[in-house]
Amino acid sequence: MARPRYKNKHIEAAIRHAESRGWRVQVGGSHAWGFLLCPEASRDGCDRAVLSTPTDPQGHARDILKSVDRCPHRAQE
Repeated sequence: MARPRYKNKHIEAAIRHAESRGWRVQVGGSHAWGFLLCPEASRDGCDRAVLSTPTDPQGHARDILKSVDRCPHRAQE
């Protein structure tokens, strides 16, 4: 089943960037739209919450991009 699209185009683009880097999307959470999980499947892996209603959507998208690009567990390119 395909994941639902995020309603903001900037955050959706950041999620797609994460997916292209091997991150997985886990939709759902109490205060979050979902979570991004890095390619490292152990407890040491990185994760990032995708907020459902961020105050600054463009800033939140930038933060997601930074988290993905700085992950030490990125897949071999």
